[in-house]
Amino acid sequence: MAKGLSGSGMTAPKHKYDSAFPGFEPGEERRAMRYCLVTLVASAVLVFAIELIFRGDIVSTLGFFVQPFKPGWTTVVLFTLILIGLDALLGRNYQGVMIFAPVTLALAFIGHQKSRYLGDPLYPTDFLYARQIVELMPLLVRERPWTGVALGAGILATIALLIALWLGWRRRTSTLRYKARLARLTVAIPLLAFFVSIMDYAAFSWTRDRLQIIPMMWDQKENYNSNGFALAFALNVPMAHVVAPLGYSDKAIETIARPEVGAVVPEDKPDIIMVMSESFWDPMTLPNVSVTPDPIPTVRAARAGSVFSPEFGGMTANVEFEALTGFSNAFLPAGSIPYQQYVRAPVPSLATFLKSEGYSARAFHPGTNWFWNRTAVYADFGFDDFQSEETMPYMAKRGPLASDEAMTDQLISAADASEEPFFYFAVSLQNHGPYEPTRYSDTTRVVQAPISQWARDSLASYAEGAADADINLKRLMDWAQKRERPTVIVFFGDHLPPLGPVYVETGFLKDNVAPRKEAPDQMRLHRETPLVVWSNRTGPAKDVGSISPAFLPYHLLKAAGITHPYYTDFLGQISERYNVVDRNLLLATDGAATADWARQKEIAPLIRDYRYLQYDMMFGKRWSAPDFFPETVNKLVAHTS
Repeated sequence: MAKGLSGSGMTAPKHKYDSAFPGFEPGEERRAMRYCLVTLVASAVLVFAIELIFRGDIVSTLGFFVQPFKPGWTTVVLFTLILIGLDALLGRNYQGVMIFAPVTLALAFIGHQKSRYLGDPLYPTDFLYARQIVELMPLLVRERPWTGVALGAGILATIALLIALWLGWRRRTSTLRYKARLARLTVAIPLLAFFVSIMDYAAFSWTRDRLQIIPMMWDQKENYNSNGFALAFALNVPMAHVVAPLGYSDKAIETIARPEVGAVVPEDKPDIIMVMSESFWDPMTLPNVSVTPDPIPTVRAARAGSVFSPEFGGMTANVEFEALTGFSNAFLPAGSIPYQQYVRAPVPSLATFLKSEGYSARAFHPGTNWFWNRTAVYADFGFDDFQSEETMPYMAKRGPLASDEAMTDQLISAADASEEPFFYFAVSLQNHGPYEPTRYSDTTRVVQAPISQWARDSLASYAEGAADADINLKRLMDWAQKRERPTVIVFFGDHLPPLGPVYVETGFLKDNVAPRKEAPDQMRLHRETPLVVWSNRTGPAKDVGSISPAFLPYHLLKAAGITHPYYTDFLGQISERYNVVDRNLLLATDGAATADWARQKEIAPLIRDYRYLQYDMMFGKRWSAPDFFPETVNKLVAHTS
């Protein structure tokens, strides 16, 4: 019969599933085209909403879309492919958006809040310390409880709504045929895979360049502004991998001048205590603000200089990393957190060296031991012991957190019980933000300033905590003064406090946080915290200046009369030329400032060698270890003078 039909010129009837667009609703080309168009529009709306939430500015958001060859429309196409792929996997049209939209909108909201309070956008690596954020939530909610209640209710309502939409949509729509799902995946997956392949910012991509996606890893604020939240976030995914600096090799390490000194300690080994005081700063730096009585008289009298913090209002671990290792965050990807990403094996530190010289090396922090991954990091740094909330005796609280007085008691008690020379590193907790006006019921400081009552009370809470830190530094110094053993104390603040609106109301800042890039004098104003370097034999050091935390090991060992091939010889050479090595700024000892130095084709040989040594010891072959870090090669290299 088939032959007869063919011979008679008749054709078989067209099956309803035959289609010019196989896989997209077979036989119904209009519905397939409508699906693609609706998905494209949904993607455009979603991208616009994400940018509006993240930027918080309609003008900036519109500007991101008005230029057709900018990354905004590339992001729309990317989102369209993702939604098509998700629909294929889930088996129903438009169901992917029910998962993708809430997740991306939530990320944009979190990114906006992080930019507002910490000055940095959201990075993929931030989720490595999501537990820290959860741990801090009670403190944040304590300041604004009704905001916390509203946020919690909003989250629960959103989840309930999404579940209802999901179940309702699945009941009302039919599943896609496997042929249709396969066709969508055949289109989406190769294109998405290609897109992933061009997002490594360390490698040149002709396609990425043509799409006007320009990785600006040296300026993350501009990176997110130019490329948009989604693409900038994606560009930061490879930051966990640190690329070797150009020119790094065994020959490059060999060309670095060999140290002129070895590891030498005095015969009467001095005990060393380093205290990094949470958010310690002088509140009277704020314009038109006075605090009576003076909250930090001890620090003011003994001040050696300032620490130029690489952070503002948070990210304590990055300051701590520099202070203990003598390495710099300037040589690591912007937004990275070495404690979370890079310290996965032994890394030389002050603890490593001093322990090799017969010291007991212990760390103290009255917070939880997992915060900032400190337990593992301190072990890799060579500390013998880490005393935390879990292992310390009960720590009396002042306000909601363990008091500086209790932490100082613990330091003194441990020191009095030690028969061997010791290196103690302590991180306080009491003055951690936020600074709710009702934090202390017995405030002893009065703030006078032409600002709102809430801001004045919040500043009073902060000043009270700063005063407690100062009082306990004096206790520690008075105790050390009575000791027969030589004792060195280093005390500094990790970063300016997250005072938020107080900065704006006093005119100290235009926004709640300081920008990453400013004029050098403004960067110093917004990054410097007080530094004390004191010895019970020689008193306070003076005229240290404003230094990066990475130079603290040099000044600490210098005050103790100890030499080391890296910490005093090499860092000493750098300290003669530079005070600050920051990702965005080099400050020379003569006051000369070099902005965006890392983007220049050639950098100063001394800074280049600094970067080589850091990479070599953290990620490379450790060719420099025998000469610069002998304690990592020989377990004991004790020499005395």
